[in-house]
Amino acid sequence: MIDAETLSRATAAGIGRLIAGGVTDPVEVAEYFLGRATEAKEQNVFLCVTAARAKREAEASLKRYRDGRALGPLDGVPLSWKDLFDVAGSPTTAGSALLRDTAAVQQDAPVVANAAAAGMICLGKVNLTEFAYSGLGLNPHYGTPANPHDQAVARAPGGSSSGSAVSVACGANPCSIGTDTGGSVRIPAAFNGLVGYKTSERRVDKSAVFPLSDTLDTVGPLTRSVEDAVLLDMALRGAVASAVRRADLSSLRLVVPESVAFDGIEDAVAANFERCIDRLSAVGASVERRRFTLFEEVEAVTAEHGSLTAAEAYFVHRGRVDGADCAKVDRRVVARILGGKRMSSHDLISVLRQRSRLIAAFGRELDGALLAMPTVAHTAPEIGPLEADDELFHEVNLKTLRNTMLGNFLATCGLALPSGCDAKGLPTSILFSAPGGCDEKLLSDGLAIESALSEV
Repeated sequence: MIDAETLSRATAAGIGRLIAGGVTDPVEVAEYFLGRATEAKEQNVFLCVTAARAKREAEASLKRYRDGRALGPLDGVPLSWKDLFDVAGSPTTAGSALLRDTAAVQQDAPVVANAAAAGMICLGKVNLTEFAYSGLGLNPHYGTPANPHDQAVARAPGGSSSGSAVSVACGANPCSIGTDTGGSVRIPAAFNGLVGYKTSERRVDKSAVFPLSDTLDTVGPLTRSVEDAVLLDMALRGAVASAVRRADLSSLRLVVPESVAFDGIEDAVAANFERCIDRLSAVGASVERRRFTLFEEVEAVTAEHGSLTAAEAYFVHRGRVDGADCAKVDRRVVARILGGKRMSSHDLISVLRQRSRLIAAFGRELDGALLAMPTVAHTAPEIGPLEADDELFHEVNLKTLRNTMLGNFLATCGLALPSGCDAKGLPTSILFSAPGGCDEKLLSDGLAIESALSEV
């Protein structure tokens, strides 16, 4: 048996290499992580552990390796799914008490089936903010997963893919699949010192994934490396090859926006960001700092007309928040959904038209460069004050979502990478974004950026 610490901290690709090299095998790996997942279930991380399925898939993977026909680099590697994805044999709760006792679904979502076809082992489903509608990750129905970076004070895990992030950060699995509508992959990655990859809209199939916003919802992985993000991007899409290749940093151009994204930033977040930018500049990247007025325009559109997410969330949840079930939904989630009810048809059309215009302008502004800014302006906040004061909760939640939501509005793909820690050991994060559809460039640059920043 390979030592537990090695397995618990290994990347998904690293575990694949250990299996391929005969150091361990899929059954041994599955047994270890099933134990960790069961422990994590007691800490509000996993909502269900699919032990029978995991053992069955591990045995099948072991047989493939023995027969010399492994399915690829992730064959035998475990993962978990945010409980928005249909996984055959389990209910899909979306983190809501209203759906706790719904019947188990009969069929995997296409992305779940694609991961299984790549040989990956399904450990189970993990916790989230109710209906995936918060950047902080608190859940009053199933409990809030504990951010493992502070053992003394309970801190927000980030949301809405809270269980996905914590499951990786605490070593319960090497990777997890979440969704990102306003930052729900990138924020929990930031609060937990992980890689979070927001895919472009419509890059990954969202069928049989419980919706928040049909327009903005995207599927993406939380991992320990960019390599893992690349491999999982392939697996989720059912692809057998990738155009991603590590880029040459001497051709990398970065734009740092000197507006909105740095407002109210904590000193450690700013210092770690600047250290990363200095390192990338030192190894050949060009860096341009300029006011990015598009961000101010996005904020103005939202302030005047409301949020596209809220409008579409109200469409999805109207029967719940306008009926007797409203009292059974997290009041903070209800407040955000009802923001969509207050929007007029004029507001919605105005948002959609302005969004189209600003997406096109964003591509012209970057002209092949990546946008670089802090993923979140602060580290993981304490939970206690947020639970005690709804006004403070909403204020902190909006600040947490601010930078990442800009990317969703502008239809970017985004890659959040660890940038260091503050004096308390809380992780900080740097976000690189590209126009929608430029995922291969973003990931290619990301491989090179990660390598350079590992030396900081």
